[in-house]
Amino acid sequence: MSSRKALFHLLALAVVAVWGVTFVCTKTLINAGMNPAAIFAVRFALAYAGIWVLCVGKGETRLFSRGWADELVFLFLGITGGSFYFLTENTALAYAQASSVAFLVCVAPVFTALFTLIARKFLKGRFADGLEDVKLGFPLVGGTLLALVGMAMVLFEGSSVELSLKGDLLSIGAALCWALYSMFMGQMTKDYGALMATRKVFFYGLLTIIPFLAGSADSFSVSILSQPVVYLNLLFLGLIASLACFVAWNVAMSKLGNVTSTNYVYLNPVFTLITAAVILGERMTTMSLIGSAAILAGVILAGKR
Repeated sequence: MSSRKALFHLLALAVVAVWGVTFVCTKTLINAGMNPAAIFAVRFALAYAGIWVLCVGKGETRLFSRGWADELVFLFLGITGGSFYFLTENTALAYAQASSVAFLVCVAPVFTALFTLIARKFLKGRFADGLEDVKLGFPLVGGTLLALVGMAMVLFEGSSVELSLKGDLLSIGAALCWALYSMFMGQMTKDYGALMATRKVFFYGLLTIIPFLAGSADSFSVSILSQPVVYLNLLFLGLIASLACFVAWNVAMSKLGNVTSTNYVYLNPVFTLITAAVILGERMTTMSLIGSAAILAGVILAGKR
């Protein structure tokens, strides 16, 4: 592996470490009384303002892509990697432990590999060429089955099943969204550059979250936003986890490939588990721990070359 390639691997690892902490930050904001949709809106609004500063500084101020087809792709990416992904993930955190949500979301690499395998057979042109070559064999099949068994163990671990099941299913929905985002974002980053591509995702993410903001006006009250625990977490989520990390991740994904980069997501819950235990005092049941370990092992096996 070249030293330049190694740097992109380290970049992907650093981003995932930050994203692992965001589950705890979001859970903290929900506990403080913020609405899941409002958390996303404030987070991406900060990131969108910040990325415009970077774009102006670099002279990258073009508003539209090269055609309506690409504009629709950016809309799709804004939904799957923005509004719907964070809406499902943030809402899941209102019903389940941060560590459980993180482990379920980390099945995204398995979904990414499966979707890529299918897409390479049916897609043509630059989007097909931008996907990694995934082979159907024991690692992918065995890893997928192991991850699915682990997911079932977490889903039905028997502790507050009715309440946590809703959060668990939303977490899987978030993983599906991220897998779809990962399939096309790498190519769009290559075509338009990391800054413009990320800015377009932020814009369409904010645009498509508007319908979900109804009834969440109380989440924007000064009394909530003036609390240090709220505005510090929002600043971290908006400027570090969204602005800096999305740009860095999109660069890494364009250099490493959509499957290789997404495989780093399986380390997300490791950082979440440690942070949640220290800050939130969360403790997982034995069944959840075994299931989470199965998910982690399955995802690693599915990504094995």
